[in-house]
Amino acid sequence: MASPTPRIALTPGEPAGIGPDLIVSLAQRPSAAQLVVIANPAVLAERAEQLRLPLEIRPFDHETPATPTAAGQIYNLPIPLQRSVQPGELDKGNVSYVMETLERGLDGCLKGQFDALVTGPVHKGIINDAGINFTGHTEFLAQRSGAEHVVMMLVSQELRVALVTTHLRLADVPRAVTPQRLAKTLQVLHRELGERFGLTNARITVCGLNPHAGENGHLGNEEQSIISPVLEALRKQGMQLTGPVPADTAFTPDSLANTDVVLAMYHDQGLPVLKHAGFGEAVNITLGLPFIRTSVDHGTALELAGTGRARQGSLETACEAAINMLARQRQ
Repeated sequence: MASPTPRIALTPGEPAGIGPDLIVSLAQRPSAAQLVVIANPAVLAERAEQLRLPLEIRPFDHETPATPTAAGQIYNLPIPLQRSVQPGELDKGNVSYVMETLERGLDGCLKGQFDALVTGPVHKGIINDAGINFTGHTEFLAQRSGAEHVVMMLVSQELRVALVTTHLRLADVPRAVTPQRLAKTLQVLHRELGERFGLTNARITVCGLNPHAGENGHLGNEEQSIISPVLEALRKQGMQLTGPVPADTAFTPDSLANTDVVLAMYHDQGLPVLKHAGFGEAVNITLGLPFIRTSVDHGTALELAGTGRARQGSLETACEAAINMLARQRQ
């Protein structure tokens, strides 16, 4: 029988960024879950000392029943570090460490050692500079877990925005918006909004790809040739779908009053609106994985590392979201 206390793995991400700061700040408050940080303990201890915050680092044992994490402590699964860390200074020598934390968290979820994974911000540039083809957590976790199709969705207090495509060059987006990809995205979104959020038969507003949703073909025909036929076919299966609608009106108050989630065609079509509304307090959720994964909505903020000025709101929200989804899953 599963422990009533959820066990959540946390990866701090880039060690020179604010990820370790956020972990130390998060540890100052008790949690209903057992929070297990997959990281080098020396990095956490050094950052806690720099921030002048107390931190008790306790060893993690997956064979011991999970217990809630008390204020001022954190459980740790240690990962060896290749180079010493200087806050704010990227080092390609530590990229393998970053990737190992992710791999260990992923493997632990797949093996049932962890109930969910919460990820801190990584620096994609330094990972690619080290010779690793890495476009983001979403794609990495999908590939490594063998997930058939995943969907990135960001959630704030007032808004949910999901994406058909994620970390692609803008020039590559039109070719990536295929009938198959759009249909699978909507199917995963519809299913998991019901299973993970209790939104049975969720109302989904679908943006067009082009300005004014193509203006009846005068500004592009993807709406007529791809998006509309897919929506019509899925409506016949019972889905509540609105669109394709112009993206510049999809986020008006009247439109949002009648939807549970907005589906954008590409990253910068929908996420600027959500981040304007709730940056630093939103959570990134990957739907379609065989486990629950949430993440912060921001980057590594190298300039804030070790200063005490980083805000842990998004990490705190990501943990709360994982706990809430696990509670619904266990009902």
